[in-house]
Amino acid sequence: MSRSGDLAQRRATLEGEWSRLIPHLKAPGPLPRAGRVLSHEVTASWARSLASVDPARASAPETADGAVDHRWSGSPLRGPVDALADELRSVADDAGFVTAVTDASGTILWTCGGRTMRRRAERVNFAPGGRWDEQAMGTNALSLALRTGRPSTVFSAEHLVTALHGWVCYCAPVHGPDGRVLGVLDLSTTWDRSHPLAMATVRGLVSAVEAGLRTGAPAALPQDAPPLRLTCLGTGTAVRAGDGLRLRPRQLEILTLLALEPAGYTPERLRDALYGDRPVTASTFKAEISHLRRALGGGVATRRYALTAPVSCDAVDVLRALRGGDADTALRLYRGPLLPRSQAPGIEEWRTHLEVAVREAVLTSDRPEHALLHGERAPYDAEVHQHALRLLGPDDARRAIAAGRLACAR
Repeated sequence: MSRSGDLAQRRATLEGEWSRLIPHLKAPGPLPRAGRVLSHEVTASWARSLASVDPARASAPETADGAVDHRWSGSPLRGPVDALADELRSVADDAGFVTAVTDASGTILWTCGGRTMRRRAERVNFAPGGRWDEQAMGTNALSLALRTGRPSTVFSAEHLVTALHGWVCYCAPVHGPDGRVLGVLDLSTTWDRSHPLAMATVRGLVSAVEAGLRTGAPAALPQDAPPLRLTCLGTGTAVRAGDGLRLRPRQLEILTLLALEPAGYTPERLRDALYGDRPVTASTFKAEISHLRRALGGGVATRRYALTAPVSCDAVDVLRALRGGDADTALRLYRGPLLPRSQAPGIEEWRTHLEVAVREAVLTSDRPEHALLHGERAPYDAEVHQHALRLLGPDDARRAIAAGRLACAR
């Protein structure tokens, strides 16, 4: 029989065992005798799980506090996982898996995978915030790995919940340097893609994460870390506690867009804001996000890209000052166009927005120093120079400056 035929036969056998045993396990008494295809570990987990989990449950429940980004930003696993993010995404994309990392409670903190597989996974809340401990979601590879402290595979109808019978999951617990289980790394896919090498892949990835924990891979930023200062008007620099971050132009663009839109971007919208109609692979886009996360020590949420670490930004400060009617502060901080060399559509849009907003504040101001200051930065804007001349008195020596600029602009 072909491998696909073997998998289909195994699935059918497990479905039969599930249908035979689950009604008996719901009743009090000793565990019924299982067939050879089911391990005692699985049937014992079924029996425990039925006390709190309905097998007809459609998806995993959400963690009670909902603060997944906060948990992930403070997790010791964050740094090593970010360092391996490109490899984890490559494994998931190439083999059609969804990769997930949980904390020690079984709550998923981070996932990656292709769009189709992620959508399937999200239907059962195999996504950040989903609870996959045994009490919440019954028998699954994550819950077994957390309970036993050993790698675990759960195939099709070995899951208690029927919504998971179309899946196969491979997990291994991640141990800290002190031996404590810090969480689980999981590779999941549809049952028909089950492969004997998947568990070896999981073990290898977990070994790399544990090595990162021992050798001090870039750690997640503590919640009281000093804020990052982003300067993106007239230039592009990022500084934290006096030290400059080495960011490529694309990463500065991403950081600027996220700073200007605190609510964040969907992956599709952020990709459009960066590349527009240019053909860019998903792996290239994800690699840029991964590099930025690594440079920041975390600080960027996953499913919806948004900043989770403190970042102050001169462009944001200018907009805040304009909204508050403080033209003095806005003009003092506005030192030029937003990332002037960038051709990213989203940056160009924000650049125009800022330029128009600052110019309108100048033209509606009755203070000549505003027009003179802005005229220095916009030498070809004749209307600004004319406005300065209208506001300056006939004996004001600064008229010469405004008049000279107006002549050049014309």
